[in-house]
Amino acid sequence: MAKIIVIGGTGLIGSKVVAKLTEHGHEAIAASPNSGVNTVTGEGLKEILEGADVVVDVSNSPSFEPDAVMEFFTTATGNIIAAEREAGVGHHVALTVVGTNRPQDISYFHGKAAQEKLIRESGIPYSLVHATQFFEFISSIAAVSGKNEAIHLSPGLMQPIAAEDVATAVARTAAGAPLNADIEIAGPEVMGLDELVRRGLAFRGDPREVVTDPEAPYFGARIDERTLMPVDGAQVFETTLEEWLPANPPRS
Repeated sequence: MAKIIVIGGTGLIGSKVVAKLTEHGHEAIAASPNSGVNTVTGEGLKEILEGADVVVDVSNSPSFEPDAVMEFFTTATGNIIAAEREAGVGHHVALTVVGTNRPQDISYFHGKAAQEKLIRESGIPYSLVHATQFFEFISSIAAVSGKNEAIHLSPGLMQPIAAEDVATAVARTAAGAPLNADIEIAGPEVMGLDELVRRGLAFRGDPREVVTDPEAPYFGARIDERTLMPVDGAQVFETTLEEWLPANPPRS
């Protein structure tokens, strides 16, 4: 069984990844600023990676401002890679997003693409897991797209996925041999971003209107119909939105 360090291991995905790996007998350790590990400053990285076989990075930028996103992903990833080299880590797994390798002007995706490039060029065996949008972000998408007024959202297509399924994919990847490649994961249903939020709000009795608007921004940029769609051959998980909604009240 492996010693696996999960950067961002106390968050939405990370906590689930730690639990799944532990259930399967691995020594999975959550690393986060709360546990004294700061990937941006490098604090605690050397100590936590000592003796580690695998590092899983599911951490996220605390700000979506373009410069801050780029700074976070490049600085944190550079520090993790340097610490991995020193510790002799044999597998770097990172969670990223579907669409980073396609023409788009989404600053968050640019930061993730820079992170991916550093990992691919590090010389450390790696696996990159690209996920579609999470069901868990329905409320936050609505919040940034409109308050009491109508919520304008793009009809751009996607195959949203449950966080539980994302964690399963990441944990499986971490427990396996390095792919030295990218994989994509997605949910089972194709729908527009507008439909995802409209269905989520309606189920929860939220009276706000969702307006279909092809010009509405996503992470600050316009998206095309298939910007957020997975490629052919993506791993498709089974949880549907209809199954997910009753079991998941709004996140506070």
